[in-house]
Amino acid sequence: MKLLRKGQTGHETPAMIDPDGRMRDLSGIIRDIDADALSPAGLLRLRSLNWRELPVMENDGRIGPCVPRPLNYVCIGLNYADHAAEAGMAVPKEPIIFLKSLSAYSGPYDDVRIPPGSQKTDWEVELGVVIGTRASHVSEADSMDYVAGYCVCNDISERSFQIERGGTWDKGKGCDTFGPTGPWLVTKDEVPDPQSLDMWLDVDGVRMQSGNTRTMVFNIRQLISYVSAFITLHPGDIVVTGTPPGVGMGKKPEPVFLRPGQTMRLGIAGLGEQSTKAVMWDQACDSGASQ
Repeated sequence: MKLLRKGQTGHETPAMIDPDGRMRDLSGIIRDIDADALSPAGLLRLRSLNWRELPVMENDGRIGPCVPRPLNYVCIGLNYADHAAEAGMAVPKEPIIFLKSLSAYSGPYDDVRIPPGSQKTDWEVELGVVIGTRASHVSEADSMDYVAGYCVCNDISERSFQIERGGTWDKGKGCDTFGPTGPWLVTKDEVPDPQSLDMWLDVDGVRMQSGNTRTMVFNIRQLISYVSAFITLHPGDIVVTGTPPGVGMGKKPEPVFLRPGQTMRLGIAGLGEQSTKAVMWDQACDSGASQ
């Protein structure tokens, strides 16, 4: 199934994409794409629906993040060896974990606000793993039992904040709108091998990133088990699994960073596409852009 949420920020309606590609309203069946819906029983119930009986929704208006704001938005750093190389950093011996601010959480077509003082706002296409069942200290062998599905994420990063301002990475990763997520949650039964998904990102039509999840340093089973040893994962939480090479910071002969007015278009095979426009902070606030 492809599950999504349609509507203005804080007022999204749960929906699904039917086999004909139309949106179907799920609000008469579930409250949201929440813990109840993401549980094994909840997903089984949704799969058993006669989708032809669900109301058709107009294919216009805002698409929100594919799950409500999670309790934990966990990111993995340097999880592709070739990305570590372009960043001039060693391949980690254990997964690097950081938490993205929940004010960063935004929709797959919402504007990305370049924050005041930014010099180096960058892009990172990543596979997001959506948790369906509470996970704490789970084994690698059992870790996929806790996964509800997958989605496209863009781990927007301000490199000068992240690297040059001291301390942890969080200040460069957690700015408002720095976590576009969606458009869909694709349930794991429709993704036979999440370790073999092509992924890409364009800026103004120019291909910047191209990779495949098979080249992760730590695979999804390892990551869910590892993260759950430190952070209890709850239904609707997202583990964002790292980015392939091609980020702006790593471009040669000179780094390339986002400028106001540029558009990022990105996707992962079978999981849909995002398209977000970079705007100046003042412009976004003046226009009432949503987070």
